[in-house]
Order: sequence, then structure tokens, then C-alpha cells
Amino acid sequence: MSDRKLVIIPAYNESKSIIKAVEDIKEHAPGFDYVVINDCSTDDTLKVCQERGLNYVHLPVNLGIGGAVQTGYLYGCQYGYDLAVQFDGDGQHDAAYLEMMAKTLKETDSDMVIGSRFIEREGFQSSGIRRVGIKYFSALLWVLTGKKVTDPTSGMRMVNRDVMRIYADNYPKDYPEPESVMAILRMRKKVTEVPVVMKKREEGISSIGGVKSVYYMIKVTLAILMERLRR
Repeated sequence: MSDRKLVIIPAYNESKSIIKAVEDIKEHAPGFDYVVINDCSTDDTLKVCQERGLNYVHLPVNLGIGGAVQTGYLYGCQYGYDLAVQFDGDGQHDAAYLEMMAKTLKETDSDMVIGSRFIEREGFQSSGIRRVGIKYFSALLWVLTGKKVTDPTSGMRMVNRDVMRIYADNYPKDYPEPESVMAILRMRKKVTEVPVVMKKREEGISSIGGVKSVYYMIKVTLAILMERLRR
């Protein structure tokens, strides 16, 4: 039997792009199921999900990106999926890479496969200041674990059922990507990267910018250090 594969789409105010993301998955990754985690959006995201008959979970309170993604992992474990992949609902990710990522996960016996923008350096590479932050977190993970991860902030990451269970039990709440990679590297899980091309977000704005970017760098650094010290 083939693996049961789930796409987790965390969505906060993505009413203008969520349909396109789902259609992309249906067209280019037909072997995957999907679930939209509506994180108590204040726009018409819930209405769009209802009217278009999308498969969704509605969170009655806003949990943030970490809580939304953790809900997706809980869903995946409850319904018996073998792997799950996080996929942004804002149009940045391309579903055409999902089958390749699933094949890599299995053939390399990896626990996580990350879609990296910085292996072949094609497509949207993020803003200059964010690239500096990404290089910083990449260097920090290398110093602490000896593992080079070129795109530790990538939101396009696929995990096996073992890591799904880990994340369903405990997942970072704010800016979770680098910290969650640190968590499984600390457990000596195997992380593999594959090259992907990402696009500039089609709607909305990033939650990280201005003064928040300084807070982000400090908070995530402390979280990674604390995760490294955990027994």
C-alpha cells in the first residue's frame, strides 16, 4: 500500500489565495490529501472554505502559526497519515515539488525533508535583511549540531510519522521553523534538503518586519539555545 500523505495549510486571512493553493495541490500533487487550518481569520477565509467545500479545521481562537501547524499534525496523527508536509496558503509554495519531496523522504530514509531556496538559488530569495537572518540561523544550527541547513526558516517541510507524533505533542508557538528543526536534530533525526523554487507571496504582508524582526532574532536565538540544552 502507498503512504497516506497530508498537506497541512495553515491559514490566517488568506481568503484571496487559499483556493489557488488548494487547486495547485489537486492539480500537481493528486496523491496528497489536504487540510486547511483556519486560524480564526478575521477576513472571509472561513466563508471561502465553507462555500467552496474545502476540507478545513476552524480554530475558534487565534493560536498563531505554531498552534495552527500543530493542529495539522494532530489531525494527521488522528487520521492515520504516514507523512505530512507544511504548505503555505499565500501562494509562495509550488505543489509540483511535493511528490519529489515524498520520494526523497522515503529513499533517503529521512525524518524531515526541507524545500530550500538556497541550494540552486532560483526564484524568490526573500528580502535582503531576511536573507541575513536566514544565514545567521543556518550558522547557529551548524555550530550547535554540526548539521548544515541552508534554509532553516523554510515553511515547506515534510516529515514522517515519527516526527508527526513529536510535533503533535510539542511544537513551538511563535516563529517555529528554526526551533522545530533544532528539536529534531537534537534527537538525532535525519534532515535532508532539496532545491525548490518559491514565489513572492501574492497577497498580504509578512508578520516579521521592522521592530518585530529584532524581536524575532532574539526570541528564536534564545529558543534554539534552550532547545539545545534540553535533555
